[in-house]
Amino acid sequence: TMPSLLLLFTAALLSSWAQLLTDANSWWSLAMNPVQRPEMFIIGAQPVCSQLPGLSPGQRKLCQLYQEHMAYIGEGAKTGIKECQYQFRQRRWNCSTVDNTSVFGRVMQIGSRETAFTYAVSAAGVVNAISRACREGELSTCGCSRTARPKDLPRDWLWGGCGDNVEYGYRFAKEFVDAREREKNFAKGSEEQGRVLMNLQNNEAGRRAVYKMADVACKCHGVSGSCSLKTCWLQLAEFRKVGDQLKEKYDSAAAMRITRKGKLELVNSRFNQPTPEDLVYVDPSPDYCLRNETTGSLGTQGRLCNKTSEGMDGCELMCCGRGYDQFKSVQVERCHCKFHWCCFVKCKKCTEVVDQYVCK
Repeated sequence: TMPSLLLLFTAALLSSWAQLLTDANSWWSLAMNPVQRPEMFIIGAQPVCSQLPGLSPGQRKLCQLYQEHMAYIGEGAKTGIKECQYQFRQRRWNCSTVDNTSVFGRVMQIGSRETAFTYAVSAAGVVNAISRACREGELSTCGCSRTARPKDLPRDWLWGGCGDNVEYGYRFAKEFVDAREREKNFAKGSEEQGRVLMNLQNNEAGRRAVYKMADVACKCHGVSGSCSLKTCWLQLAEFRKVGDQLKEKYDSAAAMRITRKGKLELVNSRFNQPTPEDLVYVDPSPDYCLRNETTGSLGTQGRLCNKTSEGMDGCELMCCGRGYDQFKSVQVERCHCKFHWCCFVKCKKCTEVVDQYVCK
């Protein structure tokens, strides 16, 4: 039958992709995987779950138990990747995905600040996607938020809207995302143990960012917008705000070292111990200036830069002192827009020749 052929084709495709993916890609590959489409589960979860690239044994079991969640895990991973690329768009490392068969490649094998941010924002993306799917009735195991009425909410305001279920999203993301780290085999006191602790810390920081930034939202009721009555519920913060906060955590991330017992301790003991909301890293970052197959750096050759900026997006820093080439580009924009009654806006197209700069 057609569904059987679809399943066989999908399984074969996923199997071939699995061979191309490195261990470092982990479950993030779901962000680029067609298995996130609901129709891939029409026969049953087990054959597909067993061949999804990047999943650990525990994650495959969760896939089988919660097959309808997998689409939203992929969606959350994609949200995290997009936010990472936005936050680092003007940096030497711009959160590049290498191609459609690899997410972050070898960069993730280094326990750097960039790795810390990526783990955090990806975990945050899963919390965000699952929490919203609960509210929208897409998952059979959860529904609207059951958060208790805030004590500071005015007495005449109703607490009854359907809120984002961030409690469930947090719990499920913790179970699924951390499963891979918990299952890793390492010798006690080894460097691998320290790296697992780093990953778990950053996963938690990402989840907490979404959880703590969720806030009360309200809607007015009443005659002619008098707002004599309000209905309120718990609502997720815009993910851009979560990304902004995690970027601040990236900038202030704590440098750690791995002890002989495989624990993490501050490199500089004068600093405060990181809280569960902070990011930590154990390796210095590469400079990302040149392409390096060992570190996974793509380099900055060919990247656009800003000639007048003194920041990281400026040509001097972005091009690492190699210089830059200038070229002219034609940009087309909407202009001279006018509102016509009723009801549309009509615009003209304006072309402009601008100077642009690209790293050598």
